[in-house]
Amino acid sequence: MDDDDEIQVFDPPDTLKAKVGTGGPEAVDLETLERAEAVIADLTDDYLKWAEEDLDKIDGVVKELSAATDNHKEFLGRIFQIAHDIKGQGGSFGYEMMTVIGDKLCRFVEKLDVAEPAEVEAISLHVNTMKVVISKRMQGDGGKEGAALFDGLNRVVDKIMNK
Repeated sequence: MDDDDEIQVFDPPDTLKAKVGTGGPEAVDLETLERAEAVIADLTDDYLKWAEEDLDKIDGVVKELSAATDNHKEFLGRIFQIAHDIKGQGGSFGYEMMTVIGDKLCRFVEKLDVAEPAEVEAISLHVNTMKVVISKRMQGDGGKEGAALFDGLNRVVDKIMNK
């Protein structure tokens, strides 16, 4: 595995309070932070719905890519955009694994000009792994199960790509 292909795990702060300054000019007051954190907590169920919709969309594009004889770059660009959205939202709602897998998928797809069956299979594996995270409600790093999921994802993608 190249250094570029290693998974990077980002541990974002758990609360908005840890992300913004308090006290002083331009700082956010604690009451505003608490309200914002409550709004984010209330949106978690919505996030799960959004993630499922995004996964359905990306799944559809992967199927189109699989059947395509040309325009692979167009389909890869659409996959990248959806994966980028998934990556951006996951950590905000406590689903850091979605952020990491989404990032890994973005890095994989942006290297491609053409998607042969092996590449499509690797893309599908990323999408299916994200579906597992959402269906099992694996928040944070997913613990031991999350580590096993990442390990499996990496091993299978490496195997697919090194056939």
